[in-house]
This record gives sequence, structure tokens and C-alpha cells, in this order.
Amino acid sequence: MDKLHYRSRYSLTKLMIWFVIFVLCFYAFKLSACYFSSENSRRILRSGTNWDSLVTLSAKPRDPNNGFSVLVTGAAGFVGSHVSLALKKRGDGVVGIDNFNKYYDPSLKRARTDMLERAGIFVVEADINDSELLERLLSVVQFSHVMHLAAQAGVRYAMKNPASYVHSNLAGLINILEACKSANPQPAVVWASSSSVYGLNSKVPFSEKDRTDQPASLYAATKKAGEEIAHSYNHIYGLSITGLRFFTVYGPWGRPDMAYFSFTKDILKRKKITIFKGPNNGYVARDFTYIDDIVSGCLAALDTAEKSTGSGGKKLGPAQLRVFNLGNTSPVPVTELVSILEKLLKMKARKDVLPMPSNGDVMFTHANISSAQRELGYKPTTELKVGLMKFVKWYLDYYVHSKKNIAW
Repeated sequence: MDKLHYRSRYSLTKLMIWFVIFVLCFYAFKLSACYFSSENSRRILRSGTNWDSLVTLSAKPRDPNNGFSVLVTGAAGFVGSHVSLALKKRGDGVVGIDNFNKYYDPSLKRARTDMLERAGIFVVEADINDSELLERLLSVVQFSHVMHLAAQAGVRYAMKNPASYVHSNLAGLINILEACKSANPQPAVVWASSSSVYGLNSKVPFSEKDRTDQPASLYAATKKAGEEIAHSYNHIYGLSITGLRFFTVYGPWGRPDMAYFSFTKDILKRKKITIFKGPNNGYVARDFTYIDDIVSGCLAALDTAEKSTGSGGKKLGPAQLRVFNLGNTSPVPVTELVSILEKLLKMKARKDVLPMPSNGDVMFTHANISSAQRELGYKPTTELKVGLMKFVKWYLDYYVHSKKNIAW
């Protein structure tokens, strides 16, 4: 009887959680739709024939008979810029969209965008919650794929600005899926979930079959909710959807809020860095995955994505639905990361070792990539020492040798 009572209470609690998420999504979606019908968005849409031609040209693959046309959201971001360049380099057509928010220094996003533009990639400056703009983009170009990488990142920032996660990771995702399901033909969708969905799961390595109902942060909860939302759009509208759970991506042009980036900055400035220790004196460990390996996984997901089966918002048959881990399978303690950086920078770090705070971070991540290896041919090849060497070279060239100020 006690077990039955517990199960009923657990099921009721779970149902209430998902109901709250649904309500938040609904109101965020409605508010975003109202906000982004503003004068700013209308000004973009009124730019007319020239804007249409820029989008069309950028989306055109080198070989129209053997190439993709891909809309990349979050194109000015770390992963988004690398994926966009890789797609363009191999001959695919690419159009980017990014809102250049101020979560970290927008000048870094502008610099990435300069690279994209030199490669012939047009980046639309707009928010993914602008449904009118998305509808326009998908009417100007019949995109074969949407690579949805735009998101509010970061675990700890959710404690400062939780609404931004609802806005980008829930309402933004819904807006993208709404635009895709209404397009004719519907594009296949590949999107960035996160290893954070494994939350408090203690079974390692993390497998796609493991439970993901214990998120340790709001960020993780929005990504888990995103996977459930993706499932519903696949089921109802026939959208082909592939979710990718990234594991601690690092490398050149990375995000300043990540530990390897901020450690490098602080070591060079002779500032103290903070290293967290767990309850049993174990150090935080991460499955650090180099950007080039993540990009190869993203492109493989696009290449193996089946076509959506719907048309104009109506499902015509079952559609592909997948989730993959993209990691390196080699968790490394943060203390080892610091040691490598010290050798590369030829400077000793000043360290503060503190207990792990209750801010949503988890002690370790470790990816089981057998599914991605089997289905995508995914095979990470970059060791942490090699990847960090490439990052440090870029960092010194970009910030130190060029004497750029670091706003972060």
C-alpha cells in the first residue's frame, strides 16, 4: 500500500511539473510573438528584394543537384559559427540567424560573423522568437534542413536570469518547430540538446537509454523539456527531428563563460581561479569534446537525417526521431585541465579550492557514444592536450597579440 501511495504521489508530482512547464512555454510563446512583431522586426522584413536575394544567394549550394540548403540558428555562437563554416566549405548553402545577445561579449560574436560573411554566409540579425521573420525566411528559401543551435547556455546564469531560458530554450524552440511544420516542404531538423539532461543520474557512462527525469538545473530542465516538445512535433506533424546531446565543447572561438576559457584569462592576468571539490574529496570532471569532433557529429546527423513526412502542417506518415550523445568518452578532472593550461601558458595558476556549490552543476559527465558511432559514424579524435594547445594559440593571437580588451 505504501509503495502504491508513493508511486501515485510521484506520478502526480511529475504531472504537475510538466503542467507548469507547459504553462510557461505557452505564455512565453505568446509574449514573444507579441514582442517580436515590433517595429524592429518589421523594418527587417521591409528590406525587400535585396534582402530576399541575399538570403537566396547564401542558401544556394555549390551543386544544386547534390547539396543541402541549411538554416543555422545561433550562427554567431561558438558551435553555430563552426558548423556554418564547415557546411559552406563542403559546398552546402547556409543562412544564419542570431540575435547577438549580451550573455557574453557580443564583439566576439561579431568577429565570428565577420568570418562567416567572408566565407559568403549571410547572417540575419534577429531573434528566433520572431515568427514573422522565420515564416519569411522559409518562404524565400525551401531549406532542406534546419540546424537549430540557438539557445540560452550556461548552468549558473539560470539563477540570475531564469526567464531567458524559458524565452530561448522553450519558446524559441517551439517557434522554430512551428515554422518548420508549416513549411512546404518541411525541412528536417537537427538541434542541440545537452548532456545536462542526465542531471543527477549516477550511472556511467551516460547512455541515451538512461533516465533523464532528474535535472540538476533550470538549463537542464529546459533542454529535457525541449526533447519532449520535439517528440510531440515529430508525432503530430511528421517532422524529422534529431537531438544532439553535446558534452562540454571547447576550442578556438569558444565561449568566455566556460572554465577552460576563463581559466586561461585569469592565469594570464595572475588572478585566482576557483576549482570545486566534491563531498568525497573528488574533483569535478568533464568529458571535454573538441569543437571539430562536435562539428563532424553535427554534419553526420544532417547527412543521415531522413526527410520530414508532413506537408503544410499535416502529417502524412511516421517520421524519424533520434537522440545522440556527442562526447569524447574520456572524462578529465578539472585539475588536469589546469595543469595542461599551466604548461601551455608557461605560468602557474593561483588556485582557490572550494566545496562544490548547489548551483546546478554536477560532479562529472561521461558520454557513451556507441549509438552515434553506429548510426552516424561518429569518432572523436582530438585529445585534450591537443585541443587545448589549439585553443591557447587562438586565444593568444586573438586577445594578447592583437591587444583586444576582454569584456567578459
